[in-house]
Amino acid sequence: QVQLVESGGGLVQPGGSLKLSCAASGSIFRINAMGWYRQAPGKEREVVATITRSGDTVFADSVKGRFTISRDNAGYTVYLEMNSLKPEDTAVYYCNAQIIRSGTSFWVNYWGEGTQVTVSS
Repeated sequence: QVQLVESGGGLVQPGGSLKLSCAASGSIFRINAMGWYRQAPGKEREVVATITRSGDTVFADSVKGRFTISRDNAGYTVYLEMNSLKPEDTAVYYCNAQIIRSGTSFWVNYWGEGTQVTVSS
């Protein structure tokens, strides 16, 4: 089995910072791209940032210059550092990873359960 476990969400005031972590574990052969998505109440899930195995990153226009995405050396943990947070950043943040499970040869998209980020004074 494969699991993605997120941590680091919480309540923060506007202008504050939070750092999210997502660790992949289980029967993993390889992880390709990893990323963070978010879903606010009444809205569709949207991409926040993604990072490939080689470290190439893509950010949503709404978070460029404020958020940073990174991975650890082993490539199994992805981080999202969020600065200058705004109330409109409030959402459930989901970790995503493209994973080949051990003993298989095809990519599968896995999701974490989500972590709540609330930006409010």
